[in-house]
Amino acid sequence: MSTESLGKRRDFRSLFDELDGVALWTTSEPGEFEYISAGFEEIWGIPPEEIKDDINNLIETIHPDDRERVRANIEESTRELRDTEYEGRIVRPDGSVRWTLNRQVILRDEAGDVSEIVGISTDITEQKRREQELELLNQIVWHDIRNDMAVVLGWAEMLDDHVDDEGRDYLQKILASGEHVVELTEVAREYVETVVSDEAVTVEPVPLRSVLETELSLREESFPEAEFVLKDSPPDVEVAANSMLSSVFRNLLNNAVQHNDAETPRIEVSCTVRDDEVEVRIADNGPGIPDDHKDTVFGKGERGLGSPGTGIGLHLVDTLVTEYGGEIRVEDNEPTGAVFVVRLPLAA
Repeated sequence: MSTESLGKRRDFRSLFDELDGVALWTTSEPGEFEYISAGFEEIWGIPPEEIKDDINNLIETIHPDDRERVRANIEESTRELRDTEYEGRIVRPDGSVRWTLNRQVILRDEAGDVSEIVGISTDITEQKRREQELELLNQIVWHDIRNDMAVVLGWAEMLDDHVDDEGRDYLQKILASGEHVVELTEVAREYVETVVSDEAVTVEPVPLRSVLETELSLREESFPEAEFVLKDSPPDVEVAANSMLSSVFRNLLNNAVQHNDAETPRIEVSCTVRDDEVEVRIADNGPGIPDDHKDTVFGKGERGLGSPGTGIGLHLVDTLVTEYGGEIRVEDNEPTGAVFVVRLPLAA
C-alpha cells in the first residue's frame, strides 16, 4: 500500500475515532475486523480487543430476542455484498440494554471490486425511549381520555332538558370544554404519529382553498363567540403538503381564539401567492407574543416542548410545515395581537 493510501486510511480512522456514539469496523477477511473505532467501547461497554478477531463474539452481545435476525441480516448482506440498515439491541456486561442503528456499507475500488465492508453502529437508545413514551402517551390520550370524555359529553347532553336558562349557559360551557379536550386528543395523536414515524413525510399536491375554507367553517361552529374574517377568496392553487395540512390551520386558528383575551376574538385570514410559494397569514387581536418567545413558542429552542409558552399543537404545526419544505414565523399585529405567517411551496 502506498504512503499516500496509508495516510488517507489514518485520516479516515481518526475521523471516526472522534465521532461520539459511532463504532466503525472494516474487514478484508470474513469474521475478522481490521479496525474498530474508539467509540465502540462507549456503546458496548467492552474493549474492542474482545471481539476484533471473531465476529461471533460480537453476535453474542446482541439481545437474545434480536440475535437471529441480526445474524441473518449480517450474513445476507455479506453474502450478496449489498448495503443494509437495521435496528437491534445489545446487552452490555452490566446487564443494561442499548438500542443501536446499524449500517453496513460496501466500499468498492476503482475497478468496481469490493475492497472493504464498513459497519457503523449509532446508539439510538434515547430515541427509542422517547418513541416508547410517546406511543404510551398516545395510547393513554387516544383511548382512555378520549373514551372517558365521550361518556362525559353524552351525559352532559342528556341534561339539556333538565336545566333552566341560567344553567344552560353553564352546560354549554361544559360541553365546549369537553369538546376541546377531545380535540386535543386528536392533536396529540397526530403529533405522536408524526414524531414516531420512521419515514419522511410524503408530500403531494393539496388544494389550499378547500382546506382553508373547510377549517374556517369548522372553527366558526366550534367558536361561535369569535369573528372569523377571510380576506378575499383563497387562491385556487395546490401546495406541496399532505392530508395533515388541515391540522396546521386547525391548530393555528384554535390557538388564535383560545389564547385571545379580547371580548370578541377576531381572526383575519389572508393569502398571497409569490413566485413558487403561497403565504397564509392568520392574524388575531389577542395579547400578542413577546419577541423573546417568538421562536420558543414553536418549541424551536433547546428545551423543545419544555420551552415557555410552547404547546403541542404549535410544535406539530412547525414540524409539519418544515417537513413540507415551508416556513412559519410570528409577527406583531397592529394595534395588538399576533400574526402567524405560513409559507408553503406550490406543488410542482
